[in-house]
Amino acid sequence: MTTVLISGASIAGPALGYWLRRYGFEVTIVERAQALRGGGYPIDLRGTAVEVADRMGILPRLREARVDVRKLTFLDPAGEPITSVSPQELAGGDKEHDIEIPRGDLANALFDITRDSVEYLFGDSIETFDQHDDGVDVTFRSGTRRRFDLVVGADGLHSRTRELLFGPEAPFHRYLEYCFAGFTVPNELGLSQEGVAWNAAGRTAVLYAPREQGDVHGFLTFLREDPPFDAFADPAAQRDLVASMFPEQVWQLPNLVARMRTADDLFFDVVSQIHLPRWSSGRVALVGDAAYAPSFFSGQGSSIALVGAYLLAGELASRDDHAKAFTAYEEAARDFVNRNQALALGGSGALSPRTEEALAARNEALRAGTLGTPEERDDVYNGLVLPDYPA
Repeated sequence: MTTVLISGASIAGPALGYWLRRYGFEVTIVERAQALRGGGYPIDLRGTAVEVADRMGILPRLREARVDVRKLTFLDPAGEPITSVSPQELAGGDKEHDIEIPRGDLANALFDITRDSVEYLFGDSIETFDQHDDGVDVTFRSGTRRRFDLVVGADGLHSRTRELLFGPEAPFHRYLEYCFAGFTVPNELGLSQEGVAWNAAGRTAVLYAPREQGDVHGFLTFLREDPPFDAFADPAAQRDLVASMFPEQVWQLPNLVARMRTADDLFFDVVSQIHLPRWSSGRVALVGDAAYAPSFFSGQGSSIALVGAYLLAGELASRDDHAKAFTAYEEAARDFVNRNQALALGGSGALSPRTEEALAARNEALRAGTLGTPEERDDVYNGLVLPDYPA
């Protein structure tokens, strides 16, 4: 039986583990966190990714957990309402078919269908690996050493597996000139199944309440020409940087900044993509954000992770030669990935216009009801017909 080590237990890793086990592989998933990470803001599954979820048997569960955000209200720089629109008008897609779901609910669903058939190693990670003709010798951070036939990195934007395989991140990191901070805040405005977005040029503050009751997600996003590398390892510097970008005493900005400073779940990062010339080398491959992060501006990170996992497992199951399988996986997925990544190029569009001119034009379109959604988004979401692999 072919043994596979997967690094990362978020979305792509457990999805890949499910399909590999279904095809008869022996799977181990290592995750540096001490336990499965639940919670998090809602994510979208659209188009082809919904079909993958259906083939996994988890679609009914996901539909039960879906959230139904009914409106997004835009505010001008003075904090005054412009208008409210349906999120569907901005994102496109099929409201009846596509799903918005809390990230933790998707992660839990994937864990539940793999927990009894996949070996999970929490609180550990890959330290190094050495490839040989007949396997990969892996040394874990804990000091444990094991050999696997194949290794797959599903460990996110800042993938350790990718670094070990291809070197430092910088050559593959495409910074989209925005930074963001996400955190949970009390629902002091009584928001229900809605979002509110304040905008100035190149800056956005959002309160997002996906359910009738419960936590509200706060987001502060801002344009910055250069990545703030000095802040990555310094949480205090992150908070100071974010606060400095939102000095206005309007709307909920002072409260959002104060909540951001004390949040125990603050997540700060740059808005970036990963572009690699290839997604594998030898016996090691990459999937999901580790290989082709599209950034949250695209709204497609989880969707292409599910699709990529399905294709990678299916190609491995269809071929005796892992190298040919890795090549076939990339050939099957590359155009779909490229088109989804392209959705984010040029910035966040209607949600966070970059310039005063773009903001004014966006606001005028909102008032006139002519904002619209590029029709090509629907074609991108459904831009891949899933192959049928042997069970």
